[in-house]
Amino acid sequence: MTSSQIAAIRAIADAIVDAVKAAGPTGAPGGVLYAALMAQGCTYNQFTSLMSALVSAGKLTKDGHVYHVAA
Repeated sequence: MTSSQIAAIRAIADAIVDAVKAAGPTGAPGGVLYAALMAQGCTYNQFTSLMSALVSAGKLTKDGHVYHVAA
């Protein structure tokens, strides 16, 4: 990966975390997040990989199909 590709992925990840944070205490449904990214050309496999990485990195938590910002 090039440095510009890494920067783009970081920007996308930051935007996702910001969107989940904006959803408040109820969290952000994965389907809504996926729909927003799908409209930009994101595949389901890319979405699940990205969200799994954010959960593994401790940025988000997942409860069923709902994402929350990690404490």
